[in-house]
Amino acid sequence: MRKAKVLYVTHEIFPYLPESRMANICRYLPQGTQEMGREIRTFMPRFGMINERRNQLHEVIRLSGMNLIIDDNDHPLIIKVASIQQARMQIYFIDNEDYFQRKAIFTDKNGNHFPDNDERAIFFSRGVIETVKKLGWPPDVVHCHGWMSSLIPIYIKKAFRDNPLFTRSKVISSLYNDDFPGVLRPDFGKKVKTDGITNKDLSYYKEPTYLNLMKAAVDYSDAVIYASDNINSEITTYVEVSGKPALPLQPEDSYIKAYNEFYDQVMGEFDLDD
Repeated sequence: MRKAKVLYVTHEIFPYLPESRMANICRYLPQGTQEMGREIRTFMPRFGMINERRNQLHEVIRLSGMNLIIDDNDHPLIIKVASIQQARMQIYFIDNEDYFQRKAIFTDKNGNHFPDNDERAIFFSRGVIETVKKLGWPPDVVHCHGWMSSLIPIYIKKAFRDNPLFTRSKVISSLYNDDFPGVLRPDFGKKVKTDGITNKDLSYYKEPTYLNLMKAAVDYSDAVIYASDNINSEITTYVEVSGKPALPLQPEDSYIKAYNEFYDQVMGEFDLDD
């Protein structure tokens, strides 16, 4: 029996960004999953505040060099990698000079959200998928963390559903209390749209608020995990109504085991012998 493959997509991992609920889960969960005998790949954006020299990031030339077109503009995709030595695991970083060189994550020094956060999220999600394609690595589970990875479910289930790497992938979205205020730019849906995605699929993106992005993520995910306290009640109600399998919030000392058992439950019908 081959090892199950789990792809982690997140915008926070400690120690590259400060400790938080998401950053800590995305640091220790992949390690724990790997120690259980599963193969993993983990991706995050290469935000400008991440010190490349201190964290020993280096570009992976064979994976870089592709251009992603967003709103009719070409944006070079750069892939970097670093290792967390004590965990014996690598982290892949999605980088681009236009989107990820600034020394901040989502807001400027005055606390205002960057107007191009919409395109940054699109570039990140598409960059992850294109890199996985280059790696030729078919994930059995794609585990998304945080709103910036909320487009991964629709891309995998609609735009790449016929790609052999993703036809059997189960997508799980972890929900956090990572709400952002306001609305992304109104042409967000137009920028998200690509082959395989119809106008009907984009209904929630007509008003791209945090709530609508996460509702769309739930729609195109196979299952959901409650990963923190104080998740927006409108989202939790939406999950309940959807009937999707949902794992409740887990204790700090046992969530890795519980998450992996949930993976098994969601993968249930798959035979890993081939």
